Formats: sequence, C-alpha cells, structure tokens
Amino acid sequence: MAVNCVNELRERRTLGDEGLLELLESEDESVAEELFRNAREVSRAQFGRRIWLRALIEWSNVCRNDCLYCGIRRGNPAVQRYSLSQEDILQCCQQAYRLGLRTFVLQGGENPPAALLLAETVAEIRAAWPDCAITLSLGELPRETYALLRRSGADRYLLRHETANPAHYARLHPSGMTLESRLACLRSLRDLGYQTGMGMMVGSPYQTMQDLLADLRLIEAFRPEMIGIGPFIPQHDTPFRDCPAGNAGLTLRLLAILRLMHPHALIPSTTALSTLHPGGRMAGILAGANVIMPDFTPRDQREAYALYEGKTAAWTETAANLQDLYQELSACGYSVASSRGDYDESIHL
Repeated sequence: MAVNCVNELRERRTLGDEGLLELLESEDESVAEELFRNAREVSRAQFGRRIWLRALIEWSNVCRNDCLYCGIRRGNPAVQRYSLSQEDILQCCQQAYRLGLRTFVLQGGENPPAALLLAETVAEIRAAWPDCAITLSLGELPRETYALLRRSGADRYLLRHETANPAHYARLHPSGMTLESRLACLRSLRDLGYQTGMGMMVGSPYQTMQDLLADLRLIEAFRPEMIGIGPFIPQHDTPFRDCPAGNAGLTLRLLAILRLMHPHALIPSTTALSTLHPGGRMAGILAGANVIMPDFTPRDQREAYALYEGKTAAWTETAANLQDLYQELSACGYSVASSRGDYDESIHL
C-alpha cells in the first residue's frame, strides 16, 4: 500500500523504484496527506517551525541560450533586455537587509562575460554585509569563473539540472546544450566549496514518470545542499506556448518525497508554484519546504524577467507584503528565521 511506502521512505530515506512510482502516480488524497504530514514532521524536527527568507534579485535577463521553455531565451525578440548596475544591486541588498533578510540570491540569464564582471559586485556585497549569505544562479559558466565568484564571497550556487534523462534534456534545449555539461558544472561547483543546489521542472513537455524517478535518483546520488523544483508553466513567446502547465499536486508530492529523502536540505516553496496554485506558497511549506524567496528586483525590471506566464503578478517585497507573509506563516504555526540558515547536517533527526 502507498501509505506503507510513506512510512518506509521516512524511516529509510530511500525507497525502491516501484514504491517511488506508486507515490508519484497515486491520486489518493489520503496518501498525499500522509506524505505531507510526514514531510512536515521531518522538516520541523530538523529546522523547528522556522522558515528562511531569501532576497531574490533578478539582476539580468540577457541570456546566450535558446531553451525552448524560457521566456528570456535568446531568440525571443519581445524581451526588453536589462542588466542591473552594481549600485542597483547594492540598493536591493540594502532594502532586503533592512527588512531582516540575511541571504541575497543573484539570478540571471546565462552570460559568461557578464558573470565574470559580477565578481566585483559579489565582493562589494560580502564587504558590506559580512553576516549574510550570497547565492548565485547564473547558469553554466567556466570553472575559473565559478572559482573567481567563490573567492569574491559567494557561498551557494543553484543550477537546476532540469531533467536527468539526456534525451529529454535534448528536447527542452537547443543543440549544443547537454545534460553531461550541466552535471559537470554541478561537480565543479561542489569541488570549489559551494553549497550546491539542483532540481527539475515538474510537468515539462515530454516528461514521463520514469523521468521524474530518474530525477529523484540523481538528486539522491548527488546529495545537494539545496533542492529547487517547481512546475512547468508555459510562456507565450516560446515554442512551448501551447503546452499544458505542470501539475501542482504532483509538485507538492515531489516536495514531500524530497524532504523525506533529504531531511537536511534547503528546499524553497517556489514562485512558480504560487503562480500556478492559489495558496501554493503555504502549500509548499506544509509539504515540507523551508525557504521562501521574495522578489527584490526593481519593479520595472521585474516585469521584463518573464520566465513564464503570470510570473509578474507574483508576490513581491514591500514591507506590507512581508508583514502579510509573517501573519500567513504564523497562522500555520511558523515563524521567520532570523539567521542566514546555512545547510547543517550536524543536526540529526
């Protein structure tokens, strides 16, 4: 029975392929609730009832890639391109710090020359806010660029693998991009001392349950410090504009499964989940997530960072909205953590 699979997964932190597929494919609400309950308990045992906030700063939408699912793909002529200046980025960090956030996440399109220049800004952030963590999500870069950014003060790097199936990867990306290259970057990041994050899109075109099983196995083998997943949402200026969105329920079940498999991981409840599912932010927390990433990108640029449909309507960073978030978390029995929230496997369940 699927409920027995939940208990075994919690106890052993792994499960056979048949059991994982049973949990992924189950449409039984009682099984989903059992997953969520166990994931909440594991998350609370590890982290308490604390949720970490990360200040997301989408610093540039210039990208060299033409990924078929992405609204800021190189071949989209409708995108108004931008790159924030160092002053802009530092102002975003200052605003976030004043509101109590202690991790800054610089995210942008894949642009190696610009990423190289970003090292100076990373160093300025590290000097100005030494008590804060700096996370980067800038795509595939040369190892020497990763090393420079690490020396400049970056602590963490999120690089979603997107899918563990090489053939599926090829159907989502242009010729020249390979899963092998992405995994090599993840290994380089780990070797350089980054806390490393990976993850996949749920419900991307051509994806099968076997693909998701392969994703779970890849993450299990790599054991990343951060796991970022979210549902696929089509964007009107991409080749996948008419494809159906991913399933919020399946995304939540995967969040819970990943929490049970990786009790110590930092797992966000993503903007994409909130966009697809009303109340998705808290649903993710109640399925075992322990991170929320409010968007501190200046409003004008935020609208140009349109990765998928509906993203610009997502929750943003004002003090009033933060207060709403605190109240929302409190109503569910959670509070906002005051620290930067480093990965720490020294705390055992």
